[in-house]
Amino acid sequence: MAIKWWCLYYNPILWWCLSSFSPATCLQNETDRLALISFKDAIQEDPFRVFNSWNNSLPYCHWHGVSCSLRHPDRVIALNLSSQGLVGSLSRHIGNLSFLRSINFENNSFHGQIPPELGRLRRLQYIDLSNNSFQGNIPANLSHCSNLVFLDLIDNKLVGHIPAELGSLSKLEVLGLGKNKLSGNIPPSNGNLSSLWELYLEKNVLQGRIPEEISGLGKLKYLILSENNLIGEIPSALFNISSIEGFYVDSNQLNGNVPSDVGLTLPNLVYLVLEYNRFTGPIPISLSNASELQQIVFGSNNFSGLIPKELGILPHLQYLTLFKNQLQDDLSFISFLTNCSSLVSLELESNFLNGTVPKSIANLSKDLLLLSLSDNQLYDSIPLGIENLLNIRFIQLDGNYFTGPILVDFEKLAHLEWLDLSYNMFTGMIPSSISNLSLLGRLFLGFNNFNGSIPPGLGTCHNLIYLSLGHNRLTGSIPQEVIGLPSLSILLDLTGNALAGPIPSEVGLLQNLVELDLSDNRLSGMIPNTIGKCLSLVRLHLEGNSFDGEIPQIFSVLQGLQELDISRNNFSGQIPDSLAQLDGLNYLNLSFNQLQGMVPKHGIFLNSSAFSFLGNNGLCGGITALKLPSCPIPNSKKNHSLALKVIIPIVVSAIFLALLLGSSIFWHQKRISRQENITMPSFHQQFLRISYAELFKATDGFSMTNIIGVGSYGSVYKGILEQVGIQVAIKVLNLQRRGASSSFMSECQALRTIRHRNLLKLLSVCSSIDFEGNDFKALIYEFMVNGSLEKWLHAHDVGEDGQEGESGNLKLIDRLNIATDIATAIEYLHNGSLSTIMHGDLKPSNVLLDEEMTAHIGDFGLAKIVSSISGEVHQYQSSSTAIKGSIGYVAPEYGMGDPVSTEGDVYSYGILLLEMFTGKKPTDECFKDDLNLHTFVEQYLPYRVMDIMDPRIAVFDDGGSFKDCIISVLRIGIACSMEQPGERMKMIDVISELVKIRALLSREDSRE
Repeated sequence: MAIKWWCLYYNPILWWCLSSFSPATCLQNETDRLALISFKDAIQEDPFRVFNSWNNSLPYCHWHGVSCSLRHPDRVIALNLSSQGLVGSLSRHIGNLSFLRSINFENNSFHGQIPPELGRLRRLQYIDLSNNSFQGNIPANLSHCSNLVFLDLIDNKLVGHIPAELGSLSKLEVLGLGKNKLSGNIPPSNGNLSSLWELYLEKNVLQGRIPEEISGLGKLKYLILSENNLIGEIPSALFNISSIEGFYVDSNQLNGNVPSDVGLTLPNLVYLVLEYNRFTGPIPISLSNASELQQIVFGSNNFSGLIPKELGILPHLQYLTLFKNQLQDDLSFISFLTNCSSLVSLELESNFLNGTVPKSIANLSKDLLLLSLSDNQLYDSIPLGIENLLNIRFIQLDGNYFTGPILVDFEKLAHLEWLDLSYNMFTGMIPSSISNLSLLGRLFLGFNNFNGSIPPGLGTCHNLIYLSLGHNRLTGSIPQEVIGLPSLSILLDLTGNALAGPIPSEVGLLQNLVELDLSDNRLSGMIPNTIGKCLSLVRLHLEGNSFDGEIPQIFSVLQGLQELDISRNNFSGQIPDSLAQLDGLNYLNLSFNQLQGMVPKHGIFLNSSAFSFLGNNGLCGGITALKLPSCPIPNSKKNHSLALKVIIPIVVSAIFLALLLGSSIFWHQKRISRQENITMPSFHQQFLRISYAELFKATDGFSMTNIIGVGSYGSVYKGILEQVGIQVAIKVLNLQRRGASSSFMSECQALRTIRHRNLLKLLSVCSSIDFEGNDFKALIYEFMVNGSLEKWLHAHDVGEDGQEGESGNLKLIDRLNIATDIATAIEYLHNGSLSTIMHGDLKPSNVLLDEEMTAHIGDFGLAKIVSSISGEVHQYQSSSTAIKGSIGYVAPEYGMGDPVSTEGDVYSYGILLLEMFTGKKPTDECFKDDLNLHTFVEQYLPYRVMDIMDPRIAVFDDGGSFKDCIISVLRIGIACSMEQPGERMKMIDVISELVKIRALLSREDSRE
């Protein structure tokens, strides 16, 4: 059709077009143009101005990112706008570009749904929408794009199931759906993708088994199923796809063995990544036949047996990752790995490797960057040949039995960034050559036997962000160069040494430090005000030193502080009100100082469980829950003197009258107690008056169905007291049993004046006669909804109380809380009241749990009371010389006739603690001859601790700090249950350590 002349006159653009191009080119397809305009309109941000060319001054085939067909010059066949920073949605009008063959919008910020209109584009061969923010489901009608060869939707926010319809794309070679939020099973229809080379489904929430049908993908080269929730065994036929080069199934829940001939059936294998699953069996020797192998990544499984020496013939091997398995071998295979000239990483930690490190380690690849032998059973010294690994950046040898002084010249390892030698038995001084490591970022030397002073030269390690020297025998002062190292930003840990002197004022240079731990040293003096410059501090631990003076007001500027522990020092004066202004503070320990005056009533001081003030007897006021005495109202000396003159005579007279009246009442009640049903008025508190008839009614006549426990001296019933409408536990003594009456008196005497949140509260007692004229004695307690700790620890076992255990699902944090509750109660009994009380029968069945799982110690039938004034022991039990207490929990010295002591309770606590975290009773039949629960745990610490812990804990707790917490708790149990009383841990130290462990676990959980 001829072009009208007036069109040219009124359309200069068309005139320009005709003068430059053919008429056919200038006659643009209106459908494609409008589709492109709609596409542009949906873009909200165009930082690189790629759409500046998208205007009428150019034909759209010349717009940026647009390509048109040669055969059909006015039809768009490709859109390529990758990595342009575009923000917006994808217009559904893109479905009108019917000649479109390729779409590449990768690495932008498209959001919204993928328009289902893409399914109209029958000519489409290539779709790349990766690394965007697309949401919603994958359009099932993409299956209509029957010519599709490449489909990449990796790294978006897609949800829902993988459409089974995609299995009809017979020409598809690459399918990328990884890094989304896709759920459900892998569709078996994927097995129909007969042309598929690469399948990427990693980092979704896919579940179920790997479908057998995938084994039919005979051209597959890369199978990436990492980081899902897949279960079961890998289909055996999948190992017969000889074309596979990359096999990634890591971070799932897969199990079973790797076929012994895998290296023969997958000869082209380059990457074999199976870590973080549940695979078992040996490492196949046949892997040595896959000559192209570069990565063998088997970490965190249950592989066992030896490490094949044949792996040393793999010429291209770069990564050998076998950590956290059950491999049992020496390190002789390292000599064979010296042939692997490309080896970059050797990770062997957390196995059962033993023996010494061979000298041949010096001949490993010069390209080696990472060497990890942590948490094995290696011993002797570090071979000097390690100095030959000139390019190494990470050395991890922690958690072994290495001994002796370190003679390695670390100065030769100029590229070293990470050095971990902690948890060994190294002696001597810290090597000064470490100070020359200018790239060193993390240094772990804790839990050894290093002595001498901290090398000041460490202050020249200007990239150091993490320094841990805790739990050694270091002496001297803290070097100014070290505590003033500005690069330290994560942790400076000097705890558990014998460092002395003040904190240098240079501490103020640690302006980026998150955690500072100087606890349990011999530091003294006042806290320098320069600590107020450490504005990034989150955790500050100064406990267990000899700091004095008042608590610094400067702490108030540390607004990021979450933990502050200054317990066990000599701080005096009042608690600064400014501490209450630290909004983020969630743990505060001021215990065992010399603080006086009023406890604030706001901020952290409103939460009695978030702070501790034990051992500061001069404190008063605070919130009601603290149960502190009221603070005195200040008066003038004159008024004070006058008040004393008036009050003292009144008080003396009142006391005399009270004693006289009390004496009369006591003798009167004693005379008539045999004739009437009355309660024993032996307590200062106001107890309920409860008769035998009321208890009979409350328990349905002491029905067997209401028994909740059976003890040595009687039975415990649950019941409801009608007069107050509450549920109670009623311990009825079997007075025919020898010692029952003494037990009753002992429990009454022990609970007469003590009150503590972790002691079982006695509501009343009843000493009367039953309906048949027999003596009757009972104690009425709070009812504990969650029963005894015994029931929770030993699920489905029948305990000594005759009751079957509960579900046993106590998480690690639950057990830590209960252990801390018990320790706090024992410390109170020993040191917190006017008299020292020895419980005498501490065991799980005597620990009761309330609705919030708070622990309460009960059953004081064997308790002994020592007057704090006279030291006299009050005994309310039989004169029998038999050992009192429960087998397995009784301190060994009691069997030798030693008197009861607080150390005996500590021993029982230690055994109880070991039982709580191993799940084994001290009377377990496996303990024979000289083996007991103490020695059993001791021989497994620290490196095989996961073999003996209660497996039910791991079901609920799999965080990174899990193992360290278990080790620390069991060490406390060992320290408390030492055979010699004088070697046992003090309960106050037990509380302190448990609080630290609990804080560490809470921090790790919050980070996750």
